[in-house]
Amino acid sequence: MERAFNAMVAGRPYCINDAELVEIRYKTRDRVDEFNALGARQVAEKTQLIKQIFAEVGDDVHIEKPLRVDYGCTTKLGSHVFINFNLTVLDPGEITIGNHVFIGPNVCLYTALHPMNIAERDRHTGTTLPINIGNHVWIAGDVKILPGVTIGDGAVIGAGSVVTKDVPAGMLAVGNPARVLRQADATDK
Repeated sequence: MERAFNAMVAGRPYCINDAELVEIRYKTRDRVDEFNALGARQVAEKTQLIKQIFAEVGDDVHIEKPLRVDYGCTTKLGSHVFINFNLTVLDPGEITIGNHVFIGPNVCLYTALHPMNIAERDRHTGTTLPINIGNHVWIAGDVKILPGVTIGDGAVIGAGSVVTKDVPAGMLAVGNPARVLRQADATDK
């Protein structure tokens, strides 16, 4: 029988309440609680915990508190990443965040899907789709990124947007649902 973790990461149906998955979530949440309890000047300790929480962490990654993470071991952070207050990461599916990424406050990244079928949902079955965020991306505050979305290199996501579809490289997307407005021009101030 396939491990629930393998099915989950691959996007196949899995039991959300599988004992191994519950234990991973508990361990991650304990580490996140430790991170959130640290003082602002405890930079080395925060960096150490970030590396324990996430699967991969590049150089010069800064995350403001509070942080909320479901699994952590399925999320990769590139280098030179700044994440502002109150990031929520529901990552039973894989999340990849590139290099030189700015993420504003109150951003939510969701890879989890639940069945529309009531019987399947009542059995606590889930599936996932990955989220991929390219390099040099800016995600403004109060953005929600839904399962299966890819945001291309150099894209900008406007404040309050709900991103339901891919955003091509170098484009500005805003709204609910987010729509591509135009090229994110280097001359924008």
